[in-house]
Amino acid sequence: MKKNLFRRVAVAATLAIASAALAQVLPPKVEGAWVRSSVPGQQGTGAFMKITAPQPLELVGISTPAAGIAEVHEMRLEGEIMRMRPLPKLELPAGRTVELKPGGYHLMLQDLKQPLRAGSTVPLTMVFRDAKGAETKLELQVPVGTTAPGAKAGAPAKSMGEHSMDAHKH
Repeated sequence: MKKNLFRRVAVAATLAIASAALAQVLPPKVEGAWVRSSVPGQQGTGAFMKITAPQPLELVGISTPAAGIAEVHEMRLEGEIMRMRPLPKLELPAGRTVELKPGGYHLMLQDLKQPLRAGSTVPLTMVFRDAKGAETKLELQVPVGTTAPGAKAGAPAKSMGEHSMDAHKH
């Protein structure tokens, strides 16, 4: 009887450990990440990338020592006015790439601690949450540039309808 009880407890413990390992939040794939460079006195800039989640996730937090405030933002045309607003979370459907780009979803870095020079990198921590509420962090070293990596030199820095990121205030 004791042997049987011990075996059941051992099996239950093994299943619990295996379930916890399977429930681990897998981090998303991030491609083409970059932060727009800034000049002295500029208080804000944007970070951009493509994110593909292996399971449904939400991007629920961003932090960086380079800025006092880091948030997920959305820009959208409302009537004839381009509006930008912070989002509490960004839905990342499983297997679909969500692009953070100028003029759309992006990461807003405000209250910059110092100018971000092209050719440098910015540490960025992203927090993701799965459907069960489990969170995982992804730490990146994001290159700073005047244009997206691989963009043609001399290409316009702003897309139609986009305004300067440092003009946005909360």
